[in-house]
Amino acid sequence: MTKASLNWAQRTLVYRQLGTYGILVALAIWFTLFSPQFLTVNNLLTLALQTSLIALVAIGMTFTIITGGIDLSVGSTAALAGAIAAGIAVQFGTYPGLLAGMMTGIGIGFINGALIVWGRLPPFIATLASMAAARGLTLVYTQGRPIAGLDRAFTVWGSDSLFGVPIPVWVLLCTAVIAHLVLRQTRLGLHLYAVGGNEETARLAGVNVPQVTFSAYLISGWFAALSGIMLTARLWSAQPNTGIGLELDAIAAAVLGGSSLAGGSGGIVGTIAGSFIIGMLANGLNLLGVPSYNQQVIKGLIFIAAVMMTGGIERPNRRRGA
Repeated sequence: MTKASLNWAQRTLVYRQLGTYGILVALAIWFTLFSPQFLTVNNLLTLALQTSLIALVAIGMTFTIITGGIDLSVGSTAALAGAIAAGIAVQFGTYPGLLAGMMTGIGIGFINGALIVWGRLPPFIATLASMAAARGLTLVYTQGRPIAGLDRAFTVWGSDSLFGVPIPVWVLLCTAVIAHLVLRQTRLGLHLYAVGGNEETARLAGVNVPQVTFSAYLISGWFAALSGIMLTARLWSAQPNTGIGLELDAIAAAVLGGSSLAGGSGGIVGTIAGSFIIGMLANGLNLLGVPSYNQQVIKGLIFIAAVMMTGGIERPNRRRGA
């Protein structure tokens, strides 16, 4: 990707994100007008807590989407990482459990990257297979039952607050800043955009395409595991069905935030804004008493409209050609 094309992609991303912010403000105004509970401190903190768990996964998803790939395994990865973290924590202590959970996410990211880079499988197929395998392993490991008995040192990561703000929100802020700097200020970030913009051109320019692609899936697996562990801590137990549908929310958040499924475009700030659109919809519709099955229809329609407004999906730019 040349400097001129990179600047064009960045300007395009800014325009998409402005549309995302407009949608976010419009939803906030709408729910404020029709639900007096929406702007209360307790509800806003609840919204931030719920959204932070989606946003963490969506940040990792953004890395893979920028390369022109996708990671459908993040929901199952979150469930498996949370289950293993809880199981190890109950037997050997909190910190071995947390380490085991994070390594689980990195391990699944490694498998995804290996299947895509060395196995030459399309990202959709590779991560779809990982999604099914990780979900099955979660059910085997938990035997279909919750894992409880977590101590305070574990649950603090999902159920406590610091200066009145839930700890997962602080974790999101810290990791989002780091991820943003990686994408905007490091060689890895530049190479991620280059690979997504045009893989063949990136290779000719000296970019190690396999290594960059591999890194994106390691990062995605790590973020999914982090979210799964904090969700387990929030629930005080590991639930075998955790994370079902989380991959769809993460993809939606990234696309709403301006990431292009064709690759080469995306950003952390926009992804977080997109995550808040997803979280705000669920929160606001619950406050309005909309049945859950109707919420799915409404969310789907709003997602389609929002993507059309922000231009998050565009025709692929023939990544191996011009």
